[in-house]
Parts: sequence; structure tokens; C-alpha cells
Amino acid sequence: MSLSGFPSTDTVYKTAKTYGRDLLERVLSTFLQAFIAGVVVTQPLNGSMWYAALTGGIGAALALVKGLIARVRDVTNSASLAKGV
Repeated sequence: MSLSGFPSTDTVYKTAKTYGRDLLERVLSTFLQAFIAGVVVTQPLNGSMWYAALTGGIGAALALVKGLIARVRDVTNSASLAKGV
């Protein structure tokens, strides 16, 4: 902490970088999981692969929103809603 009560710019940069990396990992993993689930569901039912991609994209967008809410709700370096993560 600096004398003004604010963290140093180095601390802010490291915190933002850690949070951004965590959030990106969660969004990408959610997309891949949802896409794979969509493919598993659409192939036997003769559904469109584009619907599977859309499903994955919606899941990833929701993960992004959840991560941003987690960041606003609690000042941490994580995109998780769980305490202490």
C-alpha cells in the first residue's frame, strides 16, 4: 500500500492480469465443454452443428457475465463466486 491508501500500480497490474487470465480460462473451458455437450446431443438427434456452436457460445457468454459479477461482488483475483478462491 502506498501512503495515499491506494495499492501501487504494479499491484493493480498484477491483480488485473491474474483476474483476466482466470476469467479467460473459465470462458474458454465453458465454451469447449458446452460445445462438446452440444455435439454429443445434436449428432444422435440429427441436429445442426451450428446449434451446438451457438449453445457453446451462449454458455461462454454466461460464464463471462458470471465472472464479471464475481469480480464486482468481491475484490479478489478470481472469477469465482466461491469465497476464498
